[in-house]
Amino acid sequence: MLARIGRIARAVQAPVTADIEAGYGSRPEDAARTTLELIQAGAVGMNLEDLSGDADRPLLDIQRAVEKIKAAREAATHSRVPVVINARTDVYLLPTTGDAEAQYSEALRRLTAYRDAGADCVFAPGLKDPEIIARLVRDLQCPLNILATTGSPPIPELEKIGVARVSLGSGPMRATLGLLRRMAEELKTSGTFAGLDAAIPYAEVNDLLDRKAKF
Repeated sequence: MLARIGRIARAVQAPVTADIEAGYGSRPEDAARTTLELIQAGAVGMNLEDLSGDADRPLLDIQRAVEKIKAAREAATHSRVPVVINARTDVYLLPTTGDAEAQYSEALRRLTAYRDAGADCVFAPGLKDPEIIARLVRDLQCPLNILATTGSPPIPELEKIGVARVSLGSGPMRATLGLLRRMAEELKTSGTFAGLDAAIPYAEVNDLLDRKAKF
């Protein structure tokens, strides 16, 4: 993963932020080590999530998640690199009991703690309701990141209610796979090729590959 981050950082002119999941380890020291390796790879931002990998307790204990964020911040400060820490909670991606207020309270509790631990931005994937998003912006009083999916408010609306950052996550890759599947179904059923209308010219592909070959 870090090798791929390094290749991307060398290939583009824009600042690179990377998703490092839960820091690749259960301890705060693991998050600190990963942060240093991320900086060495050339990135200046990261997503750090609170998923535990445990099916019975899918979210990390909040104190452990806070310790990881503090360790990442300390490592970045020691390296004198102002890494942007985007602290993520998956409260809205987990199955819910139907108690929307309890779900909101837990998301707010976690994101507030992550903000106070040193996160520059907080991330609540799975949240699409503009009223809840606006409420979270007001209650947190810090930059909020929203994951855009089908049914999410458009960017002008998100900007109006105070969202600071919008991510697409794996959406573009999955949309591309969806196009491949539709093309295959079209070939199998009608034998036509309408899906190829989105293809970019050979010259553009060659230009992209020529530039990427340098890295």
